[in-house]
Amino acid sequence: MNRRWLRVWLLVASSYAGACASEPQMAGVTGTGGATGGTSGGGTGGMSGLDGGAGRGGSGGSTDGGGGGQGLPPGPVVIGYFPSWAGDPGALQYENLSHVNYAFVLPTAGGGLTAVEQPQRLTSLVTMAHGRGVKVSIAIGGWNDGNDSAFEQMAANPTATAAFVDAVVGLMSTYSLDGVDIDWEYPDVGTSATNYAGLIRALSARLRPMGKLLSAAVIGRGQEGQGVPTETFELFDFVNIMAYDEDPGPHSPYALAESCLTYWLGRGLPAKKAILGLPFYGREPYTAYKELVRLDATAPTKDSVGTVFYNGIDTIKSKTTLAKTRGGGVMIWELSMDTTDGNSLLRAIRAALGN
Repeated sequence: MNRRWLRVWLLVASSYAGACASEPQMAGVTGTGGATGGTSGGGTGGMSGLDGGAGRGGSGGSTDGGGGGQGLPPGPVVIGYFPSWAGDPGALQYENLSHVNYAFVLPTAGGGLTAVEQPQRLTSLVTMAHGRGVKVSIAIGGWNDGNDSAFEQMAANPTATAAFVDAVVGLMSTYSLDGVDIDWEYPDVGTSATNYAGLIRALSARLRPMGKLLSAAVIGRGQEGQGVPTETFELFDFVNIMAYDEDPGPHSPYALAESCLTYWLGRGLPAKKAILGLPFYGREPYTAYKELVRLDATAPTKDSVGTVFYNGIDTIKSKTTLAKTRGGGVMIWELSMDTTDGNSLLRAIRAALGN
């Protein structure tokens, strides 16, 4: 989610990740794993039940395992990214979430997918989340060091696009997933944008009859946002707006959140699909919120510790209220960087939602 600085975080977080297990075999999935950089997202056009607040629970699954009670009641969504390389599925606050996106797998130029990293973690996540009425999507893409060539080549080739859709459906079936999040960073204006729209149409046509979710992670604002054509808005359940990492230092102030929502709503994105991204980290250097709290007991009450700028509890609450008023909810990059005590930013989000 943090794009330029994710590689630094991967080095820090690698000590938390377990060894990768063998990957189930399925059509269109290659054996080249990859926790790549990136972003977020969660859900297929019109299938989430946002109209009237239905459809936020999980699609079946076991009631075993995990922490916390049932997921959020109907209302604004709370979508959290959970990476393959850090965190414990059993420690997630499922009672404060509506959706979880497992990050990441990558597309291949020919229309395949790289293998899921730590597939046993994904299996555990789905079981625990579904048992608490929380949906799980697979996030495809990410920053990937700025290399989106596989997306570009795949989406430009109708045969590869069809193979990609087949691979996505196969992956979702294997892991009992509820949806897919397309994190293409970033389609360009012109031919690339046209191909992006074609890809989203192909996914929607296949996933909509299945009742599956389709979402996208998008840049906060600006010219690069034009690579996501307005014609795709109706096909998404959620559009996850990465309202962070725009500048060094104070990279995600409240004013940026306002501006990003204004940009996407101004382009015609329905408010109920506009999901405001919140960072659970600070920079520079890139530092998890929980680490900042460990270093400074007053960190939850402010937005900077030394040279590291982040969002403390009050700012997270203010942004959540903004998202509740002007949008459809919030998205988080990423869940493993939160605390699990009274200083938790996810708990602050729930408090601001008031449900």
